[in-house]
Amino acid sequence: MRRKKDNDDEEVLVGIDSKPNTFSYAELRSATQDFDPSNKLGEGGYGPVYKGTLSDGRVIAVKQLSIASHQGKNQFVNEIATISAVQHRNLVRLYGCCIEGARRLLVYEYLENKSLDQVLFDNELHLDWPTRFSICLGTARGLAYLHEESRPRIVHRDVKASNILLDAELCPKISDFGLAKLYDDKKTHISTRVAGTVGYLAPEYAMRGHLTEKADVFSFGVAALEIISGRANSDNSLDMEKIYLLEWAWNLHENNQSLGLVDPTLTEFNDKEALRVIGVALLCTQASPMMRPPMSRVVAMLAGDIEVGKVISKPSYLTDWDFKDITASFLNEDTPTPSSSIKRSNSKEKSERENPVDDHSEGTGALVSPVNVTQLADIIAEGR
Repeated sequence: MRRKKDNDDEEVLVGIDSKPNTFSYAELRSATQDFDPSNKLGEGGYGPVYKGTLSDGRVIAVKQLSIASHQGKNQFVNEIATISAVQHRNLVRLYGCCIEGARRLLVYEYLENKSLDQVLFDNELHLDWPTRFSICLGTARGLAYLHEESRPRIVHRDVKASNILLDAELCPKISDFGLAKLYDDKKTHISTRVAGTVGYLAPEYAMRGHLTEKADVFSFGVAALEIISGRANSDNSLDMEKIYLLEWAWNLHENNQSLGLVDPTLTEFNDKEALRVIGVALLCTQASPMMRPPMSRVVAMLAGDIEVGKVISKPSYLTDWDFKDITASFLNEDTPTPSSSIKRSNSKEKSERENPVDDHSEGTGALVSPVNVTQLADIIAEGR
């Protein structure tokens, strides 16, 4: 039986027109010292990642795919071959794959400075202003390539600080960009059919499963604000008005105090560049996908080639979530009901239940029921 499985795997690879680089499981097992826990770099929704060293001395990152794809081996290998050909200086390079029986592993280049979230939020490195601005611009360029220049065009679906890796020169490289193609929506790393991370999800994607490249634009806007401020998009340890990064950023903007968002550890920074990044981030996080700029325009605005578009108004998912709903009936009429109390109540309810979302194929324009804005606020506001 084992011999038959091995032959099946070999036949799959022989039948592929553009054969991807392949590794044996034994080779990767040896490179990672039998997937020793000490070599574990982290674990995302799609599986654990291990550091390894090949026999030729190359240092690699090996991702064990823990979610079974619904596609067949031929399609899996075909997509690996396609994604391997997608190369850009701001994308993590995929060296190849391993497919033996039910085992499916991806082999990436290893990046010395780990992920942006570890650097920003765990204080592993201090990033000065030029470096932060460069990370914003480089990440935008990588996404613009995926959306508009690569063949096939790819929507990432999970743009966030932990998926932005830094090389030895602190150049940003987007990782996991191929997983949007490798997996369908039936299996993801959160408890709904929407793939992504709470706190970075665009409203139309979180509530309706409507996926376009504009969902990545929204996520980029959140990540850009995190880079500027040096904090996660939700932090309950902060003062009430600062807990949710998006809400705080909009409040500062409306009061002409946008620079108050900048990380206080930055003793020096470029005011004009900071205001440019914040303005672009607010445009990217508009509620309507139509109001968000494409990533090529984001790059041009960040680079200063064109003026940053005018930010019209605070998105409805921030302005509408303070309305009184059934939550208020649980409170004593004499008790003050600040919006923060409502948010925390909803947040608690959300943590105790799952909200499956029906997914629709891209561009179907399916009609949906009215949006529960309070529920949407929970999805947008929480998560790192």
